[in-house]
Amino acid sequence: MSKAGITLATADPPAPAVRLTGRRGVELALIVLAVGLSVYGYCAVGLARNGTVPPGAAGYGAGLGVLAVLAHLAVRWRAPLADPLPLPIGVLLNGVGLVLIYRLDLETPGDRAAPAQLIWSTLGVALFIAVILVLRDHRVLQRYTYLCVTVALVLLTVPILFPAVNGARIWIRVAGFSIQPGEFAKVLLAVFFAAYLAANRGALTYAGRRVGGMQLPTGRVLGPIVAVWLVSVGVLVLERDLGTSLLFFGLFVVLLYVATGRTGWIAVGLLLASLGAVAVGRLEPHVHHRIETWLHPFASIEAGEGPNQLAQSLFAFAEGGMLGSGLGLGHSVLIGFAVKSDFILATAGEELGLAGLSAIFLLYGLLVERGYRAGLALRDPFGRLLAVGLASLVALQVFVIAGGVTGLIPLTGMAMPFLAQGGSSVVTNWAIVALLVRLSDCARRQAAPGALR
Repeated sequence: MSKAGITLATADPPAPAVRLTGRRGVELALIVLAVGLSVYGYCAVGLARNGTVPPGAAGYGAGLGVLAVLAHLAVRWRAPLADPLPLPIGVLLNGVGLVLIYRLDLETPGDRAAPAQLIWSTLGVALFIAVILVLRDHRVLQRYTYLCVTVALVLLTVPILFPAVNGARIWIRVAGFSIQPGEFAKVLLAVFFAAYLAANRGALTYAGRRVGGMQLPTGRVLGPIVAVWLVSVGVLVLERDLGTSLLFFGLFVVLLYVATGRTGWIAVGLLLASLGAVAVGRLEPHVHHRIETWLHPFASIEAGEGPNQLAQSLFAFAEGGMLGSGLGLGHSVLIGFAVKSDFILATAGEELGLAGLSAIFLLYGLLVERGYRAGLALRDPFGRLLAVGLASLVALQVFVIAGGVTGLIPLTGMAMPFLAQGGSSVVTNWAIVALLVRLSDCARRQAAPGALR
């Protein structure tokens, strides 16, 4: 307004505060859908095999539902702004895995794995709840950078002292109880890599010599993390656990690229991975045999010895076609002892078909995408790298396993996240989902309203 030639400027009224919504109702609805689909699959198996609904269907649905709701309540209380998708995705993948394992148990009555897997799933959800309740801010993990790497290296080294199982020394077996320490070590190493690279990203990007158009970090900065990676991978090579070695190497290269923004690290990583694969493939008989099987999957049939596991897996995928044979109606049990672990994806491919298999891969892809989205929204470098690292662990593991059982790459002997039999694997993956939920909650708190959808 103007008075006596003087213009009086009036300040704009302050913008009303916008309240961020947590979308917990969406999460609960998706959880109900995930539990319902899992129970439907459980009933479909019983109807296909015996013509009746399994007597334990109600108990299975109630148990899975109670676990999911408890996890949901923990998120609602301690992480109300978290992404609503990771938890339902974990519930659905875990539920589908239990259904597939139960279906295979019907073919192997002397080796029932579903009850034990349900117990491990319960422990995994309990760990999920504990992480959500205890870890209020992900940046607290930076205080334990070197403790994490020390514990990880110990966990990787201990299995060397125990006998090999199926050609690999990755298990600790005591009095009938077994655990795979490498599964827990991968999360600890992800925390270490993220914390160390976040603290030294400036030196990694701008210090050191330039060679061939690429800025190399100084040895003092890059040396410690390379040494940790070499020790971890070296131990895993001694244990013949090359799948996890490839996983750690991929994690190292991805986080190094994200921290520095230098695409040259991708090329260096691919070159080193190729050289290592050729060297190990020629020098290690166990790995050499797997490479030969990959190159010639039907050689055993031509030699009159019958189909090997990879050939049976390819037959299962071919039999599944587009829509699958139906839950409980396949013959993937012919794959052998690893059908519930390494090759459980073949059961999904045969009985759910390409459509069902694509849906499973989309669930994994969506989980990885939500992890990357949380990383992009976070403002602190450690949070960004940790979110990207955890999501990349899932992506790399799915690629390595799916590539092995479909003949894209040599077999590695790893467990499909949530689907495959394996207590250590399912517990660890629930911890990863919990950390992604916590990171997404922190991301929405830091971001502007509506920035993370």
